Amino acid sequence: MSFDYDLFVIGGGSGGVRAARIAAGQHGAKVGLAEESRMGGTCVIRGCVPKKLMIFASNASLMAEEMRGYGWADAAAGGFSWRDFRAKLDAELNRLEAAYTSGLNNAGVEIHHQRARLADHHTVELADGTRKTAKHILIAAGGRPAKPEIPGAELGLISDDLFLLDELPKRALLIGGGFIACEFATILNGLGVETVQAYRGDAVLRGFDREAREMATAQLKDIGVDLRLGLSPVGLEKAGARIAARFDDGSADEFDAVFLATGRAPYTWGLGLENTGVNLKDSGAIAVDEWSQSSVPSIFAVGDVTDRVNLTPVAIREGHSFADTVFGDKARQVNHDLVASAVYLRPHELGSIGLTEEQAAERGPVDVYSAVFRPMRSMFAGSDVRIMMKLLVEPESDRVLGCHIFGPEAGEMIQLAAIPITMGATKADFDAAMAVHPTAAEELVTMRNVTRRHGGEG
Repeated sequence: MSFDYDLFVIGGGSGGVRAARIAAGQHGAKVGLAEESRMGGTCVIRGCVPKKLMIFASNASLMAEEMRGYGWADAAAGGFSWRDFRAKLDAELNRLEAAYTSGLNNAGVEIHHQRARLADHHTVELADGTRKTAKHILIAAGGRPAKPEIPGAELGLISDDLFLLDELPKRALLIGGGFIACEFATILNGLGVETVQAYRGDAVLRGFDREAREMATAQLKDIGVDLRLGLSPVGLEKAGARIAARFDDGSADEFDAVFLATGRAPYTWGLGLENTGVNLKDSGAIAVDEWSQSSVPSIFAVGDVTDRVNLTPVAIREGHSFADTVFGDKARQVNHDLVASAVYLRPHELGSIGLTEEQAAERGPVDVYSAVFRPMRSMFAGSDVRIMMKLLVEPESDRVLGCHIFGPEAGEMIQLAAIPITMGATKADFDAAMAVHPTAAEELVTMRNVTRRHGGEG
């Protein structure tokens, strides 16, 4: 049987673009790709990239405060122009989108700027009714924000909307305690918005190391976010030009904007999966094996639509490995066990890889090496903020099971720590590395005494 394409990719985000470009450009496959929105997907257009640029912008007032502590008495952030920032941001996103599109064109990928759905195991139907056949189909449709099921939820904004606002609200509510909610609360607060964050738990960032979570929770409060824990919304309603939010403790409040950051869902609805027999997980994600292959041999999936590890670099690695395996005769699997991640708060970020202290203690004996201290830079300026460096070590093997950093540029530091940890480094390997002084990161190689031990003797 002949096909129109060797591969058809549904989704022009990081994972889909990488798979298409490698399959076509390096392995000579005939590839088609459909994207219903902007090329680059969530990360480039409405996620990681614009969010990180906003984090940079939101740091101005803290930087000015710190500089005053260093003798620059007149240091001030001045006025922030959302309009000017938005214009530069839009230009940068346009540049990145063009780069993604150019990369695909140069590799020989045929792009369809419209939605695609599955008609059968080897056929996709485009929004204009055109049908294309392919020997292999890769679904890389990503995820979408999921709104809570409360009355008036349609009045709330989702994370995508922040990047499209014509002007910033004067007072905003963030609902949620995950990394998106915390990063957005950080951004809005730093850009001068009176920010309230409501979360049902007792500390933000569920799933991360508890000690780091508590430090992140305290920092949000310290920078001026009105963080209301143990609180969930029960409804939203119009209140003139504003939105009134009602909470489960009987309280109510009014805001210019309400952002719903309560999670994301795999974008599998409307894909025509019912025409194929592709199995789904309870979460709605596409179930795949270690080769990213679904229950239908011709259909594969990568990225957030599989709900494995929902991070852009993971989707890219999955897409690349798929292309090498299927078209390059270089079989490669992706190991999801050790994946570094970062939460971009301010002034201190949270970087993490491996087991949390709680997970490690549940698994078996573990030695905890933890240092919490005031860093030189902020301490000199008069700040009392503290940072944390933590290594979790298996006593018997001496292997480092996890690393957690809460401090300035923690995302940069955890990337470097991820290299030896992924290689299976031991605590002795860390100890053997000479410290770079004076740095905060030197604590990772100078901690010699166990702070606390879970399980085992002693």
